[in-house]
Amino acid sequence: MAEEDKEQEGENLQKIEKKNPLLLIVLLLNTMTMGLVAFFQHKSFEKEKKELTVHDVVRASMEEENKSESIEDQQGKKQNDDGEGILLPLDSFTANLAQGDGPRRFIRFNAVLKFTRDSLEEEFRARKPQIRDSIISILNSKRPNDLLKKEGKDYLKEEIKSSINSFLVDGKVLAVYYVGFQIN
Repeated sequence: MAEEDKEQEGENLQKIEKKNPLLLIVLLLNTMTMGLVAFFQHKSFEKEKKELTVHDVVRASMEEENKSESIEDQQGKKQNDDGEGILLPLDSFTANLAQGDGPRRFIRFNAVLKFTRDSLEEEFRARKPQIRDSIISILNSKRPNDLLKKEGKDYLKEEIKSSINSFLVDGKVLAVYYVGFQIN
């Protein structure tokens, strides 16, 4: 009986020795596969970080515009801010904001647009529905958290200004001034 037990133990050891290399190979392949997946995910995230977002593009264009305005200031070609331009008030806006995780929010908004001197007030009056529509569309796409920060409000001014300038023929909007700004 002792001999049979020893033979069985020997057979069990041989089975274990045969299984261990296979188990070791599977374990190594699994580890290598996980390493490759982690490597490619890391490369993907690095590539994603390098891509420009819309916010980056707008910020870069704003910086370029500020640089060009400072060059114009130095050359004396830019109009003075002490009254140059036409100020035209907009009617008040009440618009729904994009819904985030919380309850439905809305914005009450009053603004004044500053146009260049060569702008025609008739064109502004004729395009008033387009101006209101573009501003409401922009406001509807914003979340409350985007507009609570100063840079969010400045970004909104730039968006409104570029949107209006895209369809004006004579003159252009120089600035947007907030007269009232409330988020509920």
